[in-house]
Amino acid sequence: MAGNFASLAKKVFIFLNLLAAFVFLIACYGPYLNPQSWWFLLFLGLSFPLLFLVIIFFIFFWILISPRYIFISIAALLLGWKGVSVFLAVRPIPDFNTEKPKDVLRVVHWNVARFVEWRRNNNKGSQTRLRMMDLIQRQNADVLCFSEFYHSTDSEYYDNLNYVMKDLGYPYFHFSWDDDGGRQWVGQAIFSRYPIIDSGIVRFPKPGIQESLIYADVVFHRDTLRFYTMHLQSVQFKKRDYENIEKIKHRDDSIFESSRGILSKLKRATIIRAHQADMVKSALNSSPYPSIVTGDFNDVPNSYTYYTISDNLQDAFLKKSFGVGRTFSGISPTLRIDYILAAKSLSVLQFDRHVRKYSDHYMLVADLKVNPPAPKEKIIPAPKKKN
Repeated sequence: MAGNFASLAKKVFIFLNLLAAFVFLIACYGPYLNPQSWWFLLFLGLSFPLLFLVIIFFIFFWILISPRYIFISIAALLLGWKGVSVFLAVRPIPDFNTEKPKDVLRVVHWNVARFVEWRRNNNKGSQTRLRMMDLIQRQNADVLCFSEFYHSTDSEYYDNLNYVMKDLGYPYFHFSWDDDGGRQWVGQAIFSRYPIIDSGIVRFPKPGIQESLIYADVVFHRDTLRFYTMHLQSVQFKKRDYENIEKIKHRDDSIFESSRGILSKLKRATIIRAHQADMVKSALNSSPYPSIVTGDFNDVPNSYTYYTISDNLQDAFLKKSFGVGRTFSGISPTLRIDYILAAKSLSVLQFDRHVRKYSDHYMLVADLKVNPPAPKEKIIPAPKKKN
């Protein structure tokens, strides 16, 4: 009797392992499918950390019970390695060297969440804004890329453009100037200590009024580099949505009612981001210079958005960091939705992530170096034949 139960239990676990491996592989290959047709796969992308842990669990489970079945999970990991490799960085992390040689380009990306406080005063929000500005200044970056940058031309509110230009020392800038009403402006911004010789903007179709892609061509010594920064469609969760997420986490009786509105917003945002990602990729393909791409993608690495935009680019976090690299402070400890990507003609030297709860996003810093062009092969003409 005990033998029959053990045999049945083993078969059940084999089936569960096979099912987990199958779902895991769908999550790994789902980002290749456009969410406009395959929107329901977004849930597998968001669940990727859990699916990955389940696969790892089965490896250790079979080591203890019956090692020959390890191959199920090992095969899943090998077949889905691309999905694992964009989710998890496994490189050793050296200490970030704040000293920067002249030929190294330091880039900062940060979703600054409008610098928390808009109106000039001395409250807690304004103190946080000053701490944010101080953190930015201490990076000694050459180029700053911001999402949700706030500026006002009303003297009662903060003039952040001139503050960054004059007080922080970045005389060149490009701003998307998205009108937020009442002489308030919010959008994407690029600041540089080096000349900007050209700039432009790609407006995404509504409903995302503050979602846009901007670019600036920066002359760094003898090289021209094109910087892109963006803010893609957010899920636009309200306070009630976050409360509903907590209900789901605690398995309250209203779990179905709580999840319905959340799922609808996730679906809508994912479909819009897919279209925006295609627009970004089209812009990147037309760049005449090596590109550096930063932004709040509002999407995880295991997504169509990330796969589309990061194609043929280097992810600075994956090149020079360790772990899952959370960049958003809310909801889940695995949400990496902000990125610094660089053309393959550049070298990624360092990467840092400042975990400060000033904004709801964390600041990212990367050191890049422009590689000299490969020497051209000398063509030796063939000897002329004698007549």
